[in-house]
Amino acid sequence: MGGILLLFGFEICGYVLADALFKRRDGLVRLWLGLTAGLLMMMWLPSLFAYALRFTAAAQYAALGLAAALAALSRLFLTEKPDPLKLEGERQPFCGDMPAWLPLALVVPLLMLSVYLQYTHTLREVDGALHVGQSTYGDLCLHLGIATGLQGSAYPPDYTLIQDVLLGYPFLMDALSASMISLGTGLAASFVIPGSLMMGLVFLGFVILAWELTHSRAAVVVSYLLMFLNGGLGFFYVLDGVWQDPTLFQNVFTGYYAAPANMVENNIRWVNVICDMMIPQRTLLAGWTMVVPALYLLSLALREGNRRLYIILGVLAGAMPMIHTHSFFALALISAGCLLWTLLHAEDRKKVLIDYALYAGIAAALALPQVLTWSIPQTVGGSATTGSLSLRFNWVNYDTATGRLIDGYFWFWIKNVGPVYLLMVPAALLCKGRGRALSLGALFVYVTAELIQFQPNPYDNNKLFYVAFMLMLPLVGNYLVTVWRRLRGIPGRALLAAVFLAVSLTSGALSLAREAVSDYQLFSADEVAAVEYIRDELPADAVYLTGDQHNNLVAALAGRQIVCGTGSYLYFHGINYEQAALDERQMLENPSQNLDLFAQYGVDYVVITNSERYNYALDEAYFAENWPLVYAEGSVSIYAAPENDENLPE
Repeated sequence: MGGILLLFGFEICGYVLADALFKRRDGLVRLWLGLTAGLLMMMWLPSLFAYALRFTAAAQYAALGLAAALAALSRLFLTEKPDPLKLEGERQPFCGDMPAWLPLALVVPLLMLSVYLQYTHTLREVDGALHVGQSTYGDLCLHLGIATGLQGSAYPPDYTLIQDVLLGYPFLMDALSASMISLGTGLAASFVIPGSLMMGLVFLGFVILAWELTHSRAAVVVSYLLMFLNGGLGFFYVLDGVWQDPTLFQNVFTGYYAAPANMVENNIRWVNVICDMMIPQRTLLAGWTMVVPALYLLSLALREGNRRLYIILGVLAGAMPMIHTHSFFALALISAGCLLWTLLHAEDRKKVLIDYALYAGIAAALALPQVLTWSIPQTVGGSATTGSLSLRFNWVNYDTATGRLIDGYFWFWIKNVGPVYLLMVPAALLCKGRGRALSLGALFVYVTAELIQFQPNPYDNNKLFYVAFMLMLPLVGNYLVTVWRRLRGIPGRALLAAVFLAVSLTSGALSLAREAVSDYQLFSADEVAAVEYIRDELPADAVYLTGDQHNNLVAALAGRQIVCGTGSYLYFHGINYEQAALDERQMLENPSQNLDLFAQYGVDYVVITNSERYNYALDEAYFAENWPLVYAEGSVSIYAAPENDENLPE
């Protein structure tokens, strides 16, 4: 409960701050920006205090106090002046000129689905075991390990998956959950509650952004559906298989990654954003929670030329790198496109340069320490990292083995994104003013992501593509509404619209249905019980020798330091882990011949589960004969290093 109250406190502070900064805006906008500001402060402020107080309850209380002070100061000194065009005391509708039913009708259904998916996909207890969904089976353990590993940790934090390596992965979303855990909230609840809240804010934010850009109900509805029910043309591959074998349709709902929005074997990689991005990829979810307001503020600034908006935007952008680096970089590219377009068409170029200089200067001052400390070392390479920055054409459609594209360039994008891909250019040409500026920014993102690979896994460039996609969809929706109106009186236009929507949304809808029924065991009841013992009875600073399975109970649930975790995480984070992985195997399989390695890594405990027994030629007999057995329940055994009496249970 303490963590939930902490979250509530930050959200109140965020609303007070936003209510002052955006006094002229509609009530719905202030509420949305306020909740976003509260989450931003809860992600950042405890980590600032953790440098002095470690990541403890004291750091959380100090952070909340600072948030309250910022809210009070904003109310006293930064309250936006009333709009001179509005009569004093005039009451405005809560949703402004947007129909109130529009956000309700669009956001509520997907939010209900999202809360359900957050619950079923995040450590759902079944007879003592912990279950997840299809999309979180692989990613969730990384985030669990960061959140649990931050408990009481010094700053800046290191990986718990490998020793003495700075945690360069954007960790602030998981730090928010860690804050809740530190005040007594359960692990699952600390993930589900903020995750559900953020999904609701992304849905609502997209509606508000789309309304700001179009002021068309139909355009908002169409763009919203195209965004969150996306999936491309993968369902045609399903239909082709079903035509030959009708039983294959069931495989869509029972197979592992057999849904039509994610079919690697057919080079379908443009996954549904809810299933495979927002639910499992928590850093992306936090990034979108921040980048949608940033795009909204940028669009307002382009329309109004309000310097105050550029300053606020600079602060928001500067806080983003360690929330989600891709979203920060995409915003920077979009802003560069907007600057170029505005300079070419502005009457007062000096004002434009000053506005963008303030925006960029504030953002750079806040972001550079983060980028230089964490982002660049892992992207370019360092003593503990491999680096991954390279040139690569056409995202995942390029086969490095043959040096050729897998599919034709345009066919790849059409079958992945769907017919909406063909509408991006005409939509950009139809709009004027800031629409053209934002389109140029989206083009900057698209070209950059098509030519440069930033991570070891080229697939991760989709986190750039999706921001451009998100920004362009309201303009596409507006274009479709224009086409619909021009086809008035032509027979078959309703059928044409229905076919377009069916082709565009079927893969996404089927993928969401598959995700809703997916269910996989991540940790057994024996493993869950062992975690309680480790947390309650063993020293928090101990080092554990385990296997490298991704669902590692010690790293993920207990948050303790292990010798080496899975390469599925470490490789794609650009970490040099090969030697640690080899040494780990030697200690498990030939412990008597590698005693020096136990001393080198400072191993205090060995944890043996069925994963270690199955994946290694494990010499468990050696540990049973030479190391004190401190825990043995079901399939889990824990041995303590014999030469260190301090490692015995307290």
